[in-house]
Amino acid sequence: MAKLELRGVVKRFGDVTVCDGIDLDVEEGQMVCLIGASGGGKSTLLRCINLLEPIEDGAILLDGEDVSVPGLDPQRVRSRIGMVFQSFNLFPHMTALENAMLAPRRVKGKSREEVRPEVEALFTRFGLADRMDKYPDQLSGGQQQRVAIVRALAMKPDVMLFDEITSALDPQLVGEVLDVLLQLKAEGMTMVLATHEMEFARQAADKVCFLKDGKIIEEGPPSEIFNAPKRAETRAFLERALK
Repeated sequence: MAKLELRGVVKRFGDVTVCDGIDLDVEEGQMVCLIGASGGGKSTLLRCINLLEPIEDGAILLDGEDVSVPGLDPQRVRSRIGMVFQSFNLFPHMTALENAMLAPRRVKGKSREEVRPEVEALFTRFGLADRMDKYPDQLSGGQQQRVAIVRALAMKPDVMLFDEITSALDPQLVGEVLDVLLQLKAEGMTMVLATHEMEFARQAADKVCFLKDGKIIEEGPPSEIFNAPKRAETRAFLERALK
């Protein structure tokens, strides 16, 4: 597992500043939840950490190494920082197992024989042992999202990023995906989540950050953010979100 540090991260799209000088420390084994209204910069920030978006200013440090410097091989960084998206992005013509084995084989050059036992163990761990040979359209939304998590974990990352991974799911399927996050937390995975699941953030996060207009307006332990927020913007957001 690894420590993640953001220092003055700035991301612009044209004249619009989406991340405006963000500082954030994620300690090894911590779960940090990013909350805030849509358009506040949560998803873009995660994409910057994963190097899917280049930053205009600042630094992204992974165990002290600035991984945001231009010219650095993004695949090397992404093999250490896994990301799971709102949409499952599974290849429809591949089974769940084939989807999960693809990246370790392509990116790390491992053989099918090397990868298969490790990936099968992940499927078993997350209650998907009987779904490995199914195609995505034969799986429920919750199962597809768990396969997407298994696919990211197959790369053996040090940090995991999750971008609103339950927002496309039916309410009854949300719990099975959040249970996977709790398992990862128990195993000491360093995680950053953008989420609208307020009760989950309240109960599971080590730290909660409220983002608005590309800035972290307030951060702290869940008990502080949810029970006694200091900023009026945080209070107003939570009053709406917790209705």
